[in-house]
Amino acid sequence: MTNFKNQYANSELANSLSSLLADTYVLYVKTQNCHWTVQGPNFMQFHQLFESQYKDLALSIDETAERVRMMDQFPPASLREFLEISQLEEISEQLSPQEMLEALIQDHSTLCKKIQDWADQATKLGDENTHDFLIERWAWHEKTIWFLKSHKS
Repeated sequence: MTNFKNQYANSELANSLSSLLADTYVLYVKTQNCHWTVQGPNFMQFHQLFESQYKDLALSIDETAERVRMMDQFPPASLREFLEISQLEEISEQLSPQEMLEALIQDHSTLCKKIQDWADQATKLGDENTHDFLIERWAWHEKTIWFLKSHKS
């Protein structure tokens, strides 16, 4: 059972997870955009890569929201809220496959830095379960960066 130091700590960590949820949702839509709009000689390779990534992101969205609910808080649950909270930017123009890779690498890297801070926060607040959840997310984003970089020309 998670041992929170106090209700404020619970709320503080839930706010961090809500930020992760918003960032992940924006990244999900961005990755799906890449999946839908990629063109070029390596179309199928990129199309499948982006599809596997947005499917994994969809699962993590649900897990993150449920983690917030376990803290007796309500996660953001609208596109408006996600865009207000997220530090990631949507894709607003047609990108080449290489530009897509760069944009996604940047976003995953941003999330790795933020998740590291939030994992430290969870440890300081005495929430080992959330710490473990965040470490799993961090590892997934690092692996995704590696996959994306492996497709760069």
